[in-house]
Amino acid sequence: MAEFVYKFASRRSSVLCTHGVVASNQPLASRIGVQILKKGGNAADAAVAVAAALNVTQPCSTGIGGDCFCLYYDANSRTVKGLNGSGRAPAALTLDLLRNQGIGPKDQLPPLSAHSVTVPGAAAGWVDTVDVFGSKKLSMRDVLQPAIELAEEGFPVHHLTAHLWNANSHTLTRPENRHGSEMLLDGRPPREGDVMRLPNLAKTFKLLAEHGKAGFYQGPVAKAIVNVIHEHGGVMTLEDLAAHQSTFDEPIKTCYRGINVWEIPPNGQGITALIALNILEGFNLKELGHNSPEYLHLVAEALKLSFADTLWYNADPEKVHVPIKHMLSKEYAAERRKLIMQNRVMPECHHGTPYTSSDTEYLTVVDCHGNACSFIDSNYMNFGTGLVPQGCGFTLQNRGCNFSLDPDHPNALSPGKRPYHTIIPGMATYADSGELYTSFGVMGGFMQPQGHVQVLANMIDFGMDPQQALDMPRLHVNAGLEGLVSLEEGIPQSTIDRLRALGHKLEGPISGYQRTLFGRGQIIMRKRGHSCGGEEVAVLWAGSEGRGDGMAVGY
Repeated sequence: MAEFVYKFASRRSSVLCTHGVVASNQPLASRIGVQILKKGGNAADAAVAVAAALNVTQPCSTGIGGDCFCLYYDANSRTVKGLNGSGRAPAALTLDLLRNQGIGPKDQLPPLSAHSVTVPGAAAGWVDTVDVFGSKKLSMRDVLQPAIELAEEGFPVHHLTAHLWNANSHTLTRPENRHGSEMLLDGRPPREGDVMRLPNLAKTFKLLAEHGKAGFYQGPVAKAIVNVIHEHGGVMTLEDLAAHQSTFDEPIKTCYRGINVWEIPPNGQGITALIALNILEGFNLKELGHNSPEYLHLVAEALKLSFADTLWYNADPEKVHVPIKHMLSKEYAAERRKLIMQNRVMPECHHGTPYTSSDTEYLTVVDCHGNACSFIDSNYMNFGTGLVPQGCGFTLQNRGCNFSLDPDHPNALSPGKRPYHTIIPGMATYADSGELYTSFGVMGGFMQPQGHVQVLANMIDFGMDPQQALDMPRLHVNAGLEGLVSLEEGIPQSTIDRLRALGHKLEGPISGYQRTLFGRGQIIMRKRGHSCGGEEVAVLWAGSEGRGDGMAVGY
């Protein structure tokens, strides 16, 4: 029988509504967010409820064993606030320890190694998001209850989720992974339409709901985490877990054509998108035409330059100096822009010197008050390490893989340090008024800042609505320095030929399931509409990726 070819042949319109809207990569999760809004919760409450529901319905992408980040737009003050919910390396994990185990400075932590597990930050991030940004009308139990019920009663597994669950189930079925069966259905990955239950995950959520952060970072869940890590040679301790805390970071921004684009600062890689936007602002992209060879050439070159900088400089600012101010200056962007040649690719692409002196499941919610929450949560590589703490119903992330093991690198592994982080929520406001323009994000490892750049350009430069902006074919630049550019199905062969003539090393067009390389995003835009008598009304426009299982739900 011929292999089934999955095609993206349908279309959808943006979801329009006036009271509130949720966009996520899973329909049941989106509906849970709307339920929370209708109960009186705000955008932050709903976002955490959706994140928990996504942990239940898509554990092959996200979960409480991973990390989270949040950008919150407060409509009253017209300000954007940030939460960094990423975890840190264990206190006993050192480069000397790895070297004694045969892992040297030119190596990378193995993806399935227990050493790749950093302290899971999502649980604390969920609690802190509700406590600090939430409505104060709902308890943590209220927020988590829909996901608890979903885990206990079961949910039908959607198409792409079933594909990813199956494709990555080898991490769960390894003989040494004794508790991986908790994430399987009768010893196998669930198929599309199977009803999956995760009762142990429900128990973990109940402990978090009842005891707050102590229900995860102390007690039976913490002990189970440490036990499974030690079983596989890791060194994380109960003290590492108990010491974890989120940080509330001032978001970083740049102004792109009158729109302030906000990102979480390093250790997140959002700065990559802002550097690329600063470079691209010097070109008339609209005049070049959407996805023309000339346009795609500039986008690819700008992304190469921005990654060259952030793959070197982006690290934990609590441990090393990161020159954020200078990396985001318009003057630095102008210098980097000079390296781009419009008739051929750059022969080399190295990081600059940005001194004038000495970073998955993404969801977004906008509530009836105009508050917005841009929220992202991830295991990193699908199930992460695949290690399941006994009786807990979730896998542990492998975010530590993003550390450098070169002691001279700014992102070098050290105890208590946060690694370079790929997951990034996005937010954009009007520079003149401070009003919300859009809450947005694109999942997919190192694709994320690239997705941010491309969907924002689609909206700001080419006037697309959220769904149109998400539907357009994309390019993907290899985050290393190899220069490989991947192109998605839908980009014409004539464009591909022209890019190749400019000197780009290309692969594609990429189709089917492999299109997940280009990310899966959600966007909510707030625009002014008119009602009877010419009255202005705020209308929410929401889009959800056709590359995923999700949808936007509003009311």
